[in-house]
Amino acid sequence: MLKLGVNIDHVATLREIRSGIEPEPVFAALVCQAAGADSIVVHLREDRRHIKDRDVCMLKEVVKVKLNLEMSVAEDIVEAACGIKPDQATLVPEKRQEVTTEGGLDVVSGFKKIKQVRERLERNNITVSLFIDPEKKQIDAAKKAGVKMIELHTGRFADNRSEQEQDKYFREIEMAVQYAREKGLHVFAGHGLNYYNVFRIARIKGLEELNIGYAIVCRAVLVGLERAVKEMKTLIA
Repeated sequence: MLKLGVNIDHVATLREIRSGIEPEPVFAALVCQAAGADSIVVHLREDRRHIKDRDVCMLKEVVKVKLNLEMSVAEDIVEAACGIKPDQATLVPEKRQEVTTEGGLDVVSGFKKIKQVRERLERNNITVSLFIDPEKKQIDAAKKAGVKMIELHTGRFADNRSEQEQDKYFREIEMAVQYAREKGLHVFAGHGLNYYNVFRIARIKGLEELNIGYAIVCRAVLVGLERAVKEMKTLIA
């Protein structure tokens, strides 16, 4: 069955807007876990704009499902990850000025550094995934870098309003999943998926997990977090 990873970054975003203590991301993670989330995802950004080191440490202590830490290859972030030891690290690109991650990691141009970070994380018993665009050259580079899993960036499909363009990017993802599976990789997907477009992606054979955050947190404002997670689980099932 297709798994659901729930990204709770934007619970922390709400907290940071007022520099307060609520809502508490750890409590949100426990609600998501109880509602059926298969993993909890957080992005420890270099500027610590939402999730803090404290949050990740606490999540590691209390979350019983997989803890997936999205992270750049910056030295201080890698050092923090090696200390906290999440179950999984997903290497992502990061720009200070971006609102959210804008595309996949360029494994081709950053191959040497990415491979070094992958090796260091794995020495600390952390499974490593790469968040990449659905392109053969990136999949090939990921395989060569030694990872066993990748997450395909679905933003071009999710953010496009043209039906024709959506079809084009959907086929791109579908073909990338098949190609990556043929290479022996486990394949996840995420970015921009919501309650209206997720059904189509969820039907792609070979996908093992979808990682969704913003849409679930937005839905939770209206119906509550537990129900929002359960509704997404139902849709992808």
